[in-house]
Amino acid sequence: MSKVYDSSVDSELLTGMRLARASLGRGELVVLPTDTVYGIAADAFNPAAVQRLLDAKGRTRQQPPPVLVPGTDTLTALASVVPPLVSELVDAFWPGGLTIILPAQASLVWDLGETEGTVALRMPDHEITLEILRETGPLAVSSANKTTMPAATTCEDALEMLGDDVEIYLDAGQGNTVASTIIDATALTTDDGLARVLRDGVITRDQLREVLGDRLADD
Repeated sequence: MSKVYDSSVDSELLTGMRLARASLGRGELVVLPTDTVYGIAADAFNPAAVQRLLDAKGRTRQQPPPVLVPGTDTLTALASVVPPLVSELVDAFWPGGLTIILPAQASLVWDLGETEGTVALRMPDHEITLEILRETGPLAVSSANKTTMPAATTCEDALEMLGDDVEIYLDAGQGNTVASTIIDATALTTDDGLARVLRDGVITRDQLREVLGDRLADD
């Protein structure tokens, strides 16, 4: 039976966060608030938990989830290379609504799906989720909705779509209605490669271009 905890009530917040960490450690799923839409989270290093996340959303392994991290130190631990321009993007937009795809460390012992050797990383700007990430380490997190349905902007939306597939729901009220921007920055590892926007979101192309200049593709 799923449990919902109201983060506006201190006692519920503390209990909910403690149980969320425990649930993630057991390989269960948790719905978390972020600075964008609500997310469904699993232990990134537990393949069975990641598969449970994909199943709950109705996704295939060809749609691997992004990974939320607590800080830039984790970025450098998970990505095999962080180009200088990506460091500038992180300085400008993290924590915040920018998901960056980079080559993954070959030594990582995880299975997020068919990633083709890459990983999509973001540091969210939400203290509840950041605190959990500091305790758990990187989490595979995707928008808290069934595939083809709108992303959840409230905990109630997520509960209606995901139900008992998720063990713990942390309710932080109304979320953002716009998801993170996703850019593929793998080509920035070469001298003349271009970053490409794969999904428009809260960080605009104009904002990205202020950092990347002509290293951002027009398409």
